[in-house]
Amino acid sequence: MAHSPVPAVVVDGLTYSLSDGSVILDDISARFPPGHTGLIGPNGSGKSTLLALIAGRLTPTAGTIRASGRVHLVPQRLPSDGRVADLLGISEVLAALRAVEAGSVDQAHFDAVGDDWDVEARALAELDALGFAGASPLLERAVATLSGGEATRVALAGARLARAEVTLLDEPTNNLDTATRHWLYDALDGWQGALIVVSHDRDLLDRVDALVDLDRRGVVAFGGNFHDYAEFRAARQETAERRLKEADAGLARAKRQAQVELQREAQRNRAGRRERAADNVNKMEAHYFQNRSERGSAAKAVAHQKAVAQAAEARSEADDAARTHDVIRVELPDTTVASGKEVLKLAVGDATLDVVGPERIRLEGANGSGKSTLLGTMLSGKAPAWAAVPPAGEPAASTAGLMAGVTVSRTPTVPVGVLAQRLDELDAFSSAIDAVRDAAPSRTPHDARALLARFLIRGDRADQPPATMSGGERFRVGLARVLFRDPAPQLLVLDEPTNNLDLDSVEQLVAALEDYRGALIVVTHDEHLVRELRVSRTWSASRDGRGVMRVADRFPEPVEGP
Repeated sequence: MAHSPVPAVVVDGLTYSLSDGSVILDDISARFPPGHTGLIGPNGSGKSTLLALIAGRLTPTAGTIRASGRVHLVPQRLPSDGRVADLLGISEVLAALRAVEAGSVDQAHFDAVGDDWDVEARALAELDALGFAGASPLLERAVATLSGGEATRVALAGARLARAEVTLLDEPTNNLDTATRHWLYDALDGWQGALIVVSHDRDLLDRVDALVDLDRRGVVAFGGNFHDYAEFRAARQETAERRLKEADAGLARAKRQAQVELQREAQRNRAGRRERAADNVNKMEAHYFQNRSERGSAAKAVAHQKAVAQAAEARSEADDAARTHDVIRVELPDTTVASGKEVLKLAVGDATLDVVGPERIRLEGANGSGKSTLLGTMLSGKAPAWAAVPPAGEPAASTAGLMAGVTVSRTPTVPVGVLAQRLDELDAFSSAIDAVRDAAPSRTPHDARALLARFLIRGDRADQPPATMSGGERFRVGLARVLFRDPAPQLLVLDEPTNNLDLDSVEQLVAALEDYRGALIVVTHDEHLVRELRVSRTWSASRDGRGVMRVADRFPEPVEGP
């Protein structure tokens, strides 16, 4: 008889609560097999918390965790201080190596090195494969000088160096450019040890062996990739909806039967009263039949009530199983931009980039190519001083001179809305209602509450500080602020909007923009989002040998007729 492989991680009855009593995870049990497992679920379901618990960075309130060997975690939020060596996780080993090379015979230094005598060479080789050129001084580079994508690449290289039995990756493709995403996909194919990855990247999730879904119905384990799981979920949803219809019919049937029986019983009671009134039975018999009738009526009433209650409970369970997430649907007529109206014009080197009418444009480029700086230049109308003048002889890696030769025109000016990668500005507001009214002062608190409800922030949640909300809720509050700001945006800029969003929230973003009628510029490496938003053009950013940005304007390939 074949034995199932020993799971890499087992969590049993796991509960985690905050100091204020808020429950993040409640009695979670799951088995993560060896190989590659995707961990998915809605924002706020506790995925990142579960990884931190498995890694030992948090202590569970209740329950147990068993891992088969050492665990290495690459968190979603990386530290911004320290050096590259710190982010790689090799600082202590390097310090011990330097001490030994200087002549130390301290056993503690030899213990710190262990078998990692070649760690510096391996680290530089990993970084070189990710596009970081340079010798060992690269390891001394400050993390603060790295872009978000570069920091993620370094952390992933550190995970490879760690060679742990279990590796945990929390949204590893956030901030990664297309080339590095494909490097990661290839790296995962040959990854040594078990891997648990939290991600909303469908291309990555299609490369895993199994999925664990922190679903509102509980933990769902599935042996297969996301494509297979999506088909499974669709079939499960179809079955749940069919059972809901059956439960609705069963409840209606139980209610009808109870009503019919009550009517029949009432008729029998009326007939008995008429017979007793006609003196067809003596008083003793009348008393006996009356008591028996009342007892029978009460018993039948209880039985019918129980049948209706059971049918109602079955219907409630079926309704819960069939219920899907809500979709954002909003009307945005004030965002309309007429076809042919000039919205934005930029000159980048020899290229002229313009936005005319309600175009949808994607801005792409490698990490460090200057996409975020270009966005800032578009919005402000001028390049930052540090990026405007190219110093002679500067190497390509220099950030100075990045935007040399860039001019921006916003004539005629249109209202602009920006949804940034980070939504830190929301933390300044004491409620979601205040956040919306800050962007649209003419709206009353009642208007803001009604608007937030359309973005699925309902009831008391609208009164909560955004700082206490889940990532998905914060995103929807930010989206409401942008789309319904005063005046309405006719140029909408989205900077990596799907970072930190669960799969359902991505669908909600696409649905919310379904009726957006203005021009759109989206910075993203998410191919699925590009298709869903029906992007019509692409601006590809790169840097020349002097470190100056160049942007190519690419239109879709024409489709040949039959």
